[in-house]
Amino acid sequence: MFPFVNSYFYYAEIALQGLCVFHCIRKGNQNKWIYIIVFLPVIGSVAYFFSEILPGLRRSRGPQINIAAVINPSGQIKKLEEKVRFADTFNNRIELADSYLAGGMTDKAIDLYESSLTGAFAENEHGIMQLATAYYAKERYEDVIKMAKKVYRTQQFARSPVHVLYAKALEFTGQPELAENEFKLMKGRYSNFEQRYEYGMFLERADRVEEAAELFEQMLEEAPHLSGMERRNARIWFSKAKDELKKLYA
Repeated sequence: MFPFVNSYFYYAEIALQGLCVFHCIRKGNQNKWIYIIVFLPVIGSVAYFFSEILPGLRRSRGPQINIAAVINPSGQIKKLEEKVRFADTFNNRIELADSYLAGGMTDKAIDLYESSLTGAFAENEHGIMQLATAYYAKERYEDVIKMAKKVYRTQQFARSPVHVLYAKALEFTGQPELAENEFKLMKGRYSNFEQRYEYGMFLERADRVEEAAELFEQMLEEAPHLSGMERRNARIWFSKAKDELKKLYA
């Protein structure tokens, strides 16, 4: 009787399911959720959204998940390109560059970040850290170090993923002692699981296998003492630590 309404809900259901599957794979939640989402598309997708996505949106102080960009990234990029053509502002350019980077168009992202980080915006922290991330993706490690040093003293940098990239860039440019110093700065009990996992991988690459295994084991021993929310946030790093321990003990 209302074909438009029915088709609307059908496509909304497909879009929500696609968003949940994308988020599930990205966060390493496949084992627990993927079959629920696929075989119970409405109930499973709604349950996943309220259990896994919405709490993350509420906790995050950084950029929020752009649902339109997840469902149709190329369409979102075109909209942002039109937005820049209409109003060539710094914020619009950075938003477009962020979309280029997220969409794997790294060279375009670099060009746009570099041309935008000038004049009054030369020290913009978000733009600098995003540019460092893009440089790392292109294995331009010296440039990663250069960008990271610009924001090294900021509070935002200390626990950011870019700090990890900075430490790895130091390692990959033949400065392992400086790299380890940075990893140690990010090491902490019952927190910083991504940083500690990456420190363990650094130790593995340095053939310090026993130290790496001890670090991974320590992470896993802490898991039961965390809150449910903390465990969910760190689940992917616990999973990766388990995988590495299996390899080390094989």
